[in-house]
Amino acid sequence: MASSGPKQVLYDPVFDNNPITLQMLGICSALAVTTRMDTALTMCVAVIAVLVLSNASISLIRNHIPTNVRIIIHMTIIASLVIVVDEMLKAYAYDISKRMSVFVGLIITNCIVLGRAEAFAMKYGVGMSILDAIGNALGYSVILIAVAFFRELFGSGTIFGVTILPLTTDGGWYNANGLMLLAPSAFFIIGLLIWALRAWKPEQVEKSEYKIQVHRMEAI
Repeated sequence: MASSGPKQVLYDPVFDNNPITLQMLGICSALAVTTRMDTALTMCVAVIAVLVLSNASISLIRNHIPTNVRIIIHMTIIASLVIVVDEMLKAYAYDISKRMSVFVGLIITNCIVLGRAEAFAMKYGVGMSILDAIGNALGYSVILIAVAFFRELFGSGTIFGVTILPLTTDGGWYNANGLMLLAPSAFFIIGLLIWALRAWKPEQVEKSEYKIQVHRMEAI
């Protein structure tokens, strides 16, 4: 990463090194807040705000952070930002905040936020750290919005609450798939997105650590 330019730092996490599909981080929120597009989009905005501000803050004071307490300082900064974002949501978007329940607060434990602080913001300047934060937040947001799109569309027949597939209960033709509103459906959709992304970019497929061989029984 030392030789990476601003463009690579910004765009790499979107598809080439996506925090969800390649690094398997931030999965919990992908299950919890993706039943509707509005809650998923709100979570994306919250993560973008926290990630950008935490990366910038930590990068700014990185040379003054003692190594042995750096994780505590990172968590304190991240937690403070999450509390501010959560209170703003309660003040200006109370209904969405209520639907999201505790999951905004759980951004504190989101591995993407802490991981970028430790892996990038502690090593690079403010400008590059902000670009890295935006790139990783966009990569996270792309997957979250994609999962929410399919779950809301096929689970409720709506997008942002607007009817797209008229339900039979309202005189339409579509039977809502209740499974799409349950957490396991998000796993299936993320799995399909990982498959699609790795079919598009085969270099992301991990090499097998072992070979499967046929065991032959020899006659004694």
